[in-house]
Amino acid sequence: MSGTPTTVFRGHRVVSSRGFGPASVHVQGGVITRVAGIDKVPRKAEVVDVGHLVLMAGLVDTHVHVNEPGRADWEGFDTATRAAAAGGVTTILDMPLNSVPATTSVAALEAKRRAADAQCWVDVGFIGGVVPGNEADLEPLHDAGVLAFKCFLVPSGVPEFEHVTEGDLRRALPILARLGAVLMVHAELPGPIEAATARVAEMDPRRYLTWRKSRPRTAENEAVRLLARLSREYGARIHVVHLSSNEAMQILRAERRAGALLTAETCPHYLHFTETQVPDGATQFKCAPPIRAYWDRELLWGALRDRVVTMIVSDHSPAPPAVKERGGGDFFSAWGGIASLELGLAAVWSEARGRGYEPPALARWMAEEPARLVGLGERKGHIAEGYDADFCVWRPDGEVRVRPETLRQRHKITPYAGEALHGRVESTYLAGRRVFAEHDDGHAEPAGRQLLRDAGVRT
Repeated sequence: MSGTPTTVFRGHRVVSSRGFGPASVHVQGGVITRVAGIDKVPRKAEVVDVGHLVLMAGLVDTHVHVNEPGRADWEGFDTATRAAAAGGVTTILDMPLNSVPATTSVAALEAKRRAADAQCWVDVGFIGGVVPGNEADLEPLHDAGVLAFKCFLVPSGVPEFEHVTEGDLRRALPILARLGAVLMVHAELPGPIEAATARVAEMDPRRYLTWRKSRPRTAENEAVRLLARLSREYGARIHVVHLSSNEAMQILRAERRAGALLTAETCPHYLHFTETQVPDGATQFKCAPPIRAYWDRELLWGALRDRVVTMIVSDHSPAPPAVKERGGGDFFSAWGGIASLELGLAAVWSEARGRGYEPPALARWMAEEPARLVGLGERKGHIAEGYDADFCVWRPDGEVRVRPETLRQRHKITPYAGEALHGRVESTYLAGRRVFAEHDDGHAEPAGRQLLRDAGVRT
């Protein structure tokens, strides 16, 4: 890159390959060329001095429901990626469901890529779907560039993305194992849910307790056991999404010791809220698995500490008010899902800081490990030589007063409304270019790229 202008990002609190402290990060052509001492600045270099703010790798969120094409009135690539940039997220992976068509074939992937073209303010990769009967589509999807696969063990809520059975998994997993592809799984089994739903049939559907009891932790626990057994049998990489049950964490720990290639994530809402904080009728809190008890939350933090759960992603799942608030507070009628792409760092840091964690822990949970999961670990998630110059600059003591009307997601429904969180994102850089600044959101055009498998092909 001889002759390419150098930009140096420097500050006193940089999370980098040198550790956590003063450093300078040298960037040419959108790539980090050097990490050095804070005063190592070449003559004629442009300098971005962040002072005592934290400079760390841009967040990588591997669990985002963009919903375009087909349901762009729920969310879309423009609004989702603007929200991501405002939250310090520089790479998202789009889930295969809630768009129409669902990303279960190469033709559907191409439709998705056309919809995303020239709309993305951050980098975007794609996840392929595993549904009953699409085994023949899995290798072509892999070859076309999807970075992972996703399935549901219970009905997903949309007809175009059917849930799979153990038999379906037994047909898909040998293919994915041969390809070395990871399968992300919504890990709840329908049997325990059906039984529990029957038991609460006479309870008030507006009470949060009714909804929580209808999604028992046994559904999650038994699903994790099934996935561990299949992982060992086929040598397949399986990733449990949005883990919430403390028993499931213990199962995960034991099964990994027994040889299962099993990893897991959790989400900011499971780390921030507990069931006692959810008012009756407040369907903005509805998600599946549900927000559980105080001890589930605390043991999740312990699982992160012990690296049983390795990463935190948003499961950004937006819906219009008519869908999210359907039934006037009836938890069974309303759409499930929490939209929090812009608030993830602040929600997590608000809890982490009081538990003794420092910014490098957030960098690991929310950038490094998600990038590693989907094969982007050699170019995303670190501040190190050769990595993309994707940066999140944030103020640990900065307050984030959540006012829904200011959020960049398409619909402003959020369970965090009115909360005073900590960890304010001041600016976000993609390939060395600023794509968000707190007091200047007027960047000229989308700079995000589509990321495909094979060392992250860029388009």
